[in-house]
Amino acid sequence: MAATTLEVVKLAGQGNGEADEEHGEEQRQAPHRRRYMVQAGDLQLTMAALLPVASWLPPLALPLLGGIAAFVLTYLLTFVVRALCRRMGWLDYPSERRVHTVPVPRLGGVAIFLSFVVASLLFYTPARNIPTSLYVESTVYWLFLLASLLLVTVHLIDDLIGLKPLIKLLAQTVAAAILLAPWEGRFHGIFLFSFNNPFAPGLVYLGVRDNAITLAAIPALCFTWFWMVGMMNTVNLIDGVDGLAAGVVGITGLFTALISWVFHQESIAVLAAIFTGAVLGFLPHNWNPARIFMGDTGSMFLGLGLAVMSTIGGAKLALALMLLGVPILDVAVVAINRVRHGQRPWHYDKTHLHHRLMAAGLTVKQICYLFYGVTLAFGVLAAGLSILSLDIANRQNAHLFKFISILLVVVIMVALIVWIDYRQRQRGGRLQLGDSSPSGHADGAAVSATTQEQETTLPTEHLTSTSTSTPASTRNQVSGNSWTQPASSSEEASRLEPGEWRLQTGIDQLH
Repeated sequence: MAATTLEVVKLAGQGNGEADEEHGEEQRQAPHRRRYMVQAGDLQLTMAALLPVASWLPPLALPLLGGIAAFVLTYLLTFVVRALCRRMGWLDYPSERRVHTVPVPRLGGVAIFLSFVVASLLFYTPARNIPTSLYVESTVYWLFLLASLLLVTVHLIDDLIGLKPLIKLLAQTVAAAILLAPWEGRFHGIFLFSFNNPFAPGLVYLGVRDNAITLAAIPALCFTWFWMVGMMNTVNLIDGVDGLAAGVVGITGLFTALISWVFHQESIAVLAAIFTGAVLGFLPHNWNPARIFMGDTGSMFLGLGLAVMSTIGGAKLALALMLLGVPILDVAVVAINRVRHGQRPWHYDKTHLHHRLMAAGLTVKQICYLFYGVTLAFGVLAAGLSILSLDIANRQNAHLFKFISILLVVVIMVALIVWIDYRQRQRGGRLQLGDSSPSGHADGAAVSATTQEQETTLPTEHLTSTSTSTPASTRNQVSGNSWTQPASSSEEASRLEPGEWRLQTGIDQLH
């Protein structure tokens, strides 16, 4: 098992952490013995098992073909979903909580989920049950499909008619419980109870040393729940800019597949490649200006997929923290500031990093390029450190370097906040980090056009207001939904300051 700064331990707790590490070293010294073969006794009801395509394809062909097939399936299915949404009127209409200016379908997540299911059934064969493993990979695969089906169903209803946050949180908790698979006194699914010590050899345990259901397992149980539910909501909350969530998750999935292949975890590499292809196949439709949104249906499935992919193969929790460190910290900072202002963590406002970058003058595509660049850079770094950890002599250094890399994510986040504040000062205003909305209003509500004309911190809130007094917008009625459409005449444009006009033309590209 590959060593990481944070790593799921799938070895039974027979002895101390050093013994487990020695077992991992033995596996690295004999990679040919770690290649996963199909075992007839395992539960493998996938088409890949029924149709033995792996017997005549070269090893690298499976992840490539699986990823390409998932990409094509998502790309084609998205056309079908778009047409169905328009036919049925299932559209995301502009409102004071939205910044897109035309109705857009928002069930793209259905296409991503369906293509992943079909492609994985065709190309993915779970690895056999390794004697020292605490779970059966095929069991986790079916649990993941079941949990994903629950999430997609609940959030499909949410995308259509809306659900309360607590109901959605309950569905996410049930999905996490399904993946834990608690029965017969043990957790048979994903259970995070230990991680590697980045400063010394050995492991750090969260109350227990195996997957037994005991009171001592409560800290590990809470951490597992927090990881899964937190990852779902992180992806959901960064899905505020066209192409941002799909691109970042796709890049993360790609490096997950690459590192799994490096560690000879071929079955996990195939599954991660299929997941990556399914996500990236949606990106051409979601690229700015988006013709369809993934909705909560898609973002929740993507978040759960990342949580699972980063644990079932091991060696990738640190990768996920590195690649998604900036979005994770963004969610944490926003939630903390909401609580500081006496609000609930899920309170609506526009203080997320992509909103602040837009306020600093960046366009949607520039924001995506920035996030993509950071994700790619940390992906390359994580891949290099993972390769370094294959060498026994350099393994502990690799642990420490990964820990330092995660700290570097914090530094980058702080640097972005400082840069945004600097840009706002140059533009004649300042965006306070503690504000619950970019306009400086603590309640996060929409501000009237009259008030906004007096604000200097972020003079673009009138673009999303439905007030009829806004001179640069007109009222429209589409299927009973009122929404604003910014005027584009040169006369109205001349009333805006240069900075305001740049922000207006950029913020219209947000959805």
